[in-house]
Amino acid sequence: MIITIDGPAGTGKSTVAKNLAEDLGYTYFETGAMYRAITYAIIKYKVDYNDKTALKAFLDSHPVTIRTRFNDKYYIVGDEDVTGYIRSKEVTDLVSAISAIGDVRETLVTSQRELAKGVNAVFEGRDMGTVVFPDADVKIFLTASSEVRAKRRYNELIAKNPSLTITLDEVLQDINRRDAYDASRDISPMRPADDAIIIDTSTLSADEVENSIINITKEVEDRPLTNQ
Repeated sequence: MIITIDGPAGTGKSTVAKNLAEDLGYTYFETGAMYRAITYAIIKYKVDYNDKTALKAFLDSHPVTIRTRFNDKYYIVGDEDVTGYIRSKEVTDLVSAISAIGDVRETLVTSQRELAKGVNAVFEGRDMGTVVFPDADVKIFLTASSEVRAKRRYNELIAKNPSLTITLDEVLQDINRRDAYDASRDISPMRPADDAIIIDTSTLSADEVENSIINITKEVEDRPLTNQ
C-alpha cells in the first residue's frame, strides 16, 4: 500500500508521516529532503542550473539515493552523505526554484517510484498524490493557516538553534513566498489531488491528524475487492 501526504510547510506533514509509517510498520520517505539534497549539491559544486546541458550532466553523474541506518535516513548525492547540510538557510532559499526545474523533477520522480517498488510506504511531499503516485491507495493533503504554520516553523527553528536571529514575521513572509511559488509553478504545482482527503491541521495535534489517517487507511483496507 502507498499512502501519500502532501501539503505546504508547517502543516505537520513530516511529524505525521513519520509517526504514521512507524505505527503502521511502513517505510517512510521524505521526498522534500531529496530535493534539498540535490539543491545543496548544486550549490556546493556551483552548477549553473539555468544551463540545461550542464544541469542534466550533473544529475546523471550525481544520483540522489537514501540509506537507512537504525531507522534514520541518510541522503547521498553521488558518493557524498549530505544529510547534515540540507537544512541550511542557503538550501531553503533555493530549493523551491530547483524543485521547479523539469529535469530535476523528472530525475527524482523516477527515483521515488523506484523506492516504492515492493514496499508499503508513506511518501511525504508536495506532488506525491498528483504526479508521483496518482494511483496511490490513500491520498492526504494537509493544510493550515499561514499564521499557524509560521508559528510552528518559528518554534521549530528556535528550538534547534536558540541563537538564531529571525523573527516570526520573517518566517511568515518566507512561508507565503514558498506557498505562492510552489502553487504557481508550471511543473507539478502544489495542489490537492482530485481524490485526496483534505485535513486542516490548524487546531489539531499531530496525534489527532495521524489517527484520522489511520482510520481512513483502515477503511480502504476493508473495502471489498472488485472484479476487473
